[in-house]
Amino acid sequence: MDKKYTIKDIAKLAGVSKGTVDRVLHKRGKVSPAALDKVNEVLKVIDYEPNLIARNLKNNKIYRICILLPDPEIDPYWRPCLNGIDDAVKEFKAYNLVIETFYFNPEKKKSFLKTNEAVLKLSPDAVLLAPLFHKETVDVIEKYHSLNIIVNTFNNQVESSFVKSFVGQDLFRSGRVAAKLIDSITGNGQIAIVHIDETYKNAIHMQEKERGFRTYFDEKENSAYTITTLKLKNPNVEISFNTFLNENPEVTGIFVTTSKAYQIAKIISDFKSKKIRVVGYDLIDENVTYLNQGVIDFMIHQNQKRQAYLGITSLVEHFLFQKEIPEMILLPIDIVNAENAEYYMV
Repeated sequence: MDKKYTIKDIAKLAGVSKGTVDRVLHKRGKVSPAALDKVNEVLKVIDYEPNLIARNLKNNKIYRICILLPDPEIDPYWRPCLNGIDDAVKEFKAYNLVIETFYFNPEKKKSFLKTNEAVLKLSPDAVLLAPLFHKETVDVIEKYHSLNIIVNTFNNQVESSFVKSFVGQDLFRSGRVAAKLIDSITGNGQIAIVHIDETYKNAIHMQEKERGFRTYFDEKENSAYTITTLKLKNPNVEISFNTFLNENPEVTGIFVTTSKAYQIAKIISDFKSKKIRVVGYDLIDENVTYLNQGVIDFMIHQNQKRQAYLGITSLVEHFLFQKEIPEMILLPIDIVNAENAEYYMV
């Protein structure tokens, strides 16, 4: 069993006082170069690792982490995040941590700003933020930074040098994966890239996926496809898409860049003239229903639960173990079909 070395043990091995060892370990006070070398040599030999958790508990420091999340009751895409947050809270419940979740309406900038104002008043040590409104997000990140509050983001990237870490997927690469899937199940014809309810708050997210999708086919020799971009808005999705299908009978594949593939699948399931292949995103209940029915062929799983969990744990490990927070954590691009969907629904 490995020996647990105390400050007294280290002082004896180094031939210095306990006070000198304490100053070296805690990086406080003055220590002569000779004494510093002696202590560091002993630490190296015994492979000393400080008990950072015990130190934090002793200091009675309570770290507060606030998560700003779009309300899952309004947009169910975010519902799996709650499980990821719960997992992180349970894992670290024994430590001096306060982890709180604050919801905002993903359709209203005022709600987003009001929620951030409430969090700012709490002066947390860190926030985990799902950025939907680009300009407003950049502004609030600057406010957090001015108060020395660490900011991690997840799901959507935002251009700010004050963001410590991003957790999510490579959206450009996921678009290429979607293109490869469409290519493998259609063969030729017309492909429609469908953006549903595109606004300035999510345009970058959708455009990166489209850019990856188009790049795949641009690089493909002798491609027999034509690609059209279609922007649809609720409540007129059904009327607009039906019109598009009637005017474009050569459509063989649909790539939906959001979690709303089910809206397209519903229309296609009633369109009996031919089989149209569909690739979309996210395992919300409505999408899984059409996936199991064979109307949607593939879903790309963005793993919102894992994103939220990793966003929190990277902050916790920084505070408890003094680990560096990685600048970027990219999740695998999981391809889901009717045969393996149940394994992702646990």
